Formats: sequence, C-alpha cells, structure tokens
Amino acid sequence: MTPQPNPEAGAAVKAADRAHVFHSWSAQELIDPLAVAGADGSYFWDYDGKRYLDFTSGLVFTNIGYQHPKVVAAIQEQAATLSTFAPAFAVEARSEAARLIAERTPGDLNKIFFTTAGADAVEHAIRMARLHTGRPKVLSAYRSYHGGTQQAVNLTGDPRRWPSDSGTAGVVHFWAPFLYRSRFYAETEEQECARALEHLETTIAFEGPGTIAAIILETVPGTAGIMVPPPGYLAGVRELCDKYGIVFVLDEVMAGFGRTGEWFAADLFDVVPDLMTFAKGVNSGYVPLGGVAISGKIAETFGKRAYPGGLTYSGHPLACAAAVATINVMAEEGVVENAKDLGATVLGPALRELAERHPSVGDVRGVGMFWALELVRNRETREPLVPYNAAGEANAPMAAFGAAAKGHGLWPFINMNRTHVVPPCNVTEAELKEGLAALDAALSVADEYTE
Repeated sequence: MTPQPNPEAGAAVKAADRAHVFHSWSAQELIDPLAVAGADGSYFWDYDGKRYLDFTSGLVFTNIGYQHPKVVAAIQEQAATLSTFAPAFAVEARSEAARLIAERTPGDLNKIFFTTAGADAVEHAIRMARLHTGRPKVLSAYRSYHGGTQQAVNLTGDPRRWPSDSGTAGVVHFWAPFLYRSRFYAETEEQECARALEHLETTIAFEGPGTIAAIILETVPGTAGIMVPPPGYLAGVRELCDKYGIVFVLDEVMAGFGRTGEWFAADLFDVVPDLMTFAKGVNSGYVPLGGVAISGKIAETFGKRAYPGGLTYSGHPLACAAAVATINVMAEEGVVENAKDLGATVLGPALRELAERHPSVGDVRGVGMFWALELVRNRETREPLVPYNAAGEANAPMAAFGAAAKGHGLWPFINMNRTHVVPPCNVTEAELKEGLAALDAALSVADEYTE
C-alpha cells in the first residue's frame, strides 16, 4: 500500500492525543508521539506519507506483521457471530484457542488460563504458585522485565521497578547469567552457567527454601537485552526447583510464538516449566490477549478447590478468534521456520558483520528474529554508550542514534545502551536487508561517540 499524505488529519490526531491521552512510562510534557496513519506487513507510515520499516514489531508483538488479511477476517467474522461472552461459558473460539496453544506448549502444560495481557498473566502465575506451595516468596532476576502491574513490576529487574518498589512484595532478586557483563568473573559460557547456578542455589539456601514459592525467568530475557542463556542453565534451574519444591515459571510473553524460531523458546533448551506465561505473539497483538499455561500438578491443586482469580474479559471471543487465526497462519505459512532460517542465515551473520565495522557495537546476541546490539563507548573496557538509566543530555548518544535510524526509514527499539532488532517473524530477506542498511547508517552516528 502506498501511503497518501494527509498532514491536516495528522495534526488533528496529534492535537487530540496531546490534549487527552495519558501515555505509559512517560513524562507527559516531554514526549512527542508520532501520529500513525496506517500499517501493513512490516511497515507503518505517518500522515506525511513517510514510511518506516518496523524493527520493533510494534512492541515485540506483531509476529505476523500488521493487517494480515486472514486474521482481520477472523476478527470480523467472530464479531458478526458472537462478539463477546462471559468467561464462565464454553465458547468455540476460546476452546479452540486453548487447544491450539496447548498443542504447542512443552510437556504437560495443557490447561490454559486466559488473561488480557502479559502482566496480568504473570500476576496470576505467581498467585497460582503461592497457593500451590503455601509459600510467600518469589525469586526473579535482575536484568528482567515482567510487566507494569503491581506484582509484575516488583518482579521486574530494571529501573522501572524502583518508584513502585516498597520492599513488601515478597520478591528477592538474583543475578542470572550474562557473560558479556558477568557478575561472576567468568571467562567462558560454561563458567558463567556453573557460577550463576551456584549463586542461585546459595540465594535459595539463605532465603530459606521452605519460604520460596516460585522462581520466574524470561526464557530469553527480552527488554533487558535479549540475553540467550548459556547451555545447561535453564535445565539447572529446573533441577533446583525440583530439589527444593519450588514452582518454575517461564515468562514467554516476548519470546513465545515464533520469536526465537521455535513456537516457544523453552524448546530451544529442552526444558519444561510448571507454569508458562504468554501474550503478544499469541495473536500478534490484534486484540489484547495473554495467558498462563498450567501443568497437570498445579491444575490438580484447583481441581476441587476454587481458584480465587478471574477477569471479565478472560478468553474474550474476539481475542481468541484472532489467536486461532494467527496460530493457523503461522503454521500454514511457515512463519516459525522463517524466523529460524533467516535468523541463522541472514540476520545473525549480518549483525555480526556490522559489529566488525562499527566500534560502537560491543556485543551481538540473539536467535531467530530476536536480536540485540549492545552499544559501547569503548570496546576494550565495555563502557556503555550511555550510563545505566540515562536521561536527558546523558542519553544524547542513543537519542542521536535513534534519530538517525528514523531518518533512514527504520523504526528502532532502543532500551538504555542497546538497540533491539526484532522485525516480524514473517519478514522477508529483502526487508531485512533494507533494515540492515538503515541500521548500518545509524550506527555510523553512534560511532562518533566512541573513544
């Protein structure tokens, strides 16, 4: 689709937004949101007709891109048939979505509790774990993100937690493995894995195993920097959970539904959690939907004991119809396989080649359509391009990099001193190369801030 300029309409949209919309994670007077006129596939455009290649996948949720006709048609058909219904009833779209999800989850995660987003999926997973074990504490990692609701944001391991952290949420943070910025003085992935597991077991011991309900980890941490765990780490966490009777929760809100080149990232590591949260890619964000996939032993806890939780829109028919269509499209069109193949043969090698030429790139990491570049001032010292949680003038180098990317028609996902490369999972090779060329040009701007 060729975007048609309509700046007057764009100005009206922008004015209404600035007058009435309260934006998340933002100082309201300091933001300047782009007015979006439309989107299709891997692209979106503004009211001036400028088109952007979306290397953010919306917010890492448009795994099949924007406006896929089969998903749009499924939503329209469901709206005409049964647009909404209470969650206590059996509804075809809800039942079919649960069946298709359970077919793809690892192990015996065969029961699906639907939510409206990833954050409330995490909230309910933790509630289930606490009720199942009768224990209060939850362990989660620094360098993590689990959502913006009260429990989820306290589980989060980045600065967005700080304003809401009263220290009373029953959360204990620990260091997960990340060799590039190792907290364990490791020199190899094997050392990092072993030392991270030792650290976690020591944390369990000193917190009291009998007080810990759950350990929650993003299978592949996303917002914090797409840090693929070393071989053996998640299996080691699984063993520790079994040893101490702790519920193992994997957060696949961002990594699930093809993002890593597998239906779920857990499949990369041959590990089965007790609970698994999902959202985003389950229906490419076309209608809000999330959920918890539940193992048999935890489902049994609530077989004759009421689960004290629910949502008015749990398993909303429009959202579930979108999920059914999305999953079927992904299967029919080989979207998961495309993410795996192009990630291994095109995107990964190209990003590593960019790193060789740009001194601002300190590290490249990822899998499938889930990658990050860590930007630095100095490759030898690994000093970040901007300080941790930088803002204002301190964040100028990243702001300049982002502006350069947008100037070249690429919409980047920037978080602190990292840029994520997360296009739709059905992106084409030509689109990847277009985006990589724009990223190459933007990195030249970041290079100007290196030592």
